[in-house]
Amino acid sequence: MAFNLVKKYDSFLEIGHFTEQERSRILRQIFDRDIADNEDFSFHNKIIRPLKKEDVFDVDSLFKHLTFRSEEYKDLNGRKLKRRNIFDFERSKRLHWILPHIDLKLKNVKIEVFSSKVRKDGKDVIRTFIYNVDKQYVIILEPQRSGLDYYFITAYYLDKKLGGPKSIQKSMKRKLSVIY
Repeated sequence: MAFNLVKKYDSFLEIGHFTEQERSRILRQIFDRDIADNEDFSFHNKIIRPLKKEDVFDVDSLFKHLTFRSEEYKDLNGRKLKRRNIFDFERSKRLHWILPHIDLKLKNVKIEVFSSKVRKDGKDVIRTFIYNVDKQYVIILEPQRSGLDYYFITAYYLDKKLGGPKSIQKSMKRKLSVIY
């Protein structure tokens, strides 16, 4: 398992042969090292924090968001709901890619950084995208209202069957003139 701790961009973590418990443990070690325990985790001199849940930064939900994907289902009343309960190998094997993208220290890699207005829960929200064009990988941050920090929204591989590349192209078309 320790070999995954030394993996660099653009290799993949080797997680397919581990049990669910082992896989979770190694992914959590990488997450803690690069994100949760990293006091310098920032972008454009703004600290990146997980979203708040009940006025507390929810690190566990962020970890699950970066390693699982959502599925839609209907409740007993027929309402469409989402739950994040499907382990996502594509997201997880790229977990160690987040920090080098945030640091913007990748050489010879085409990365687009831009802010765009997106529609979320019936409102326009500004999001900042770090988009690796070559590897079809995106990290999404949301500036806090204060403008001093970011919330970490997500990071994932743009899967064609889930509309990924098209959705990022839409956001790029609505690109704002400044990066928030």
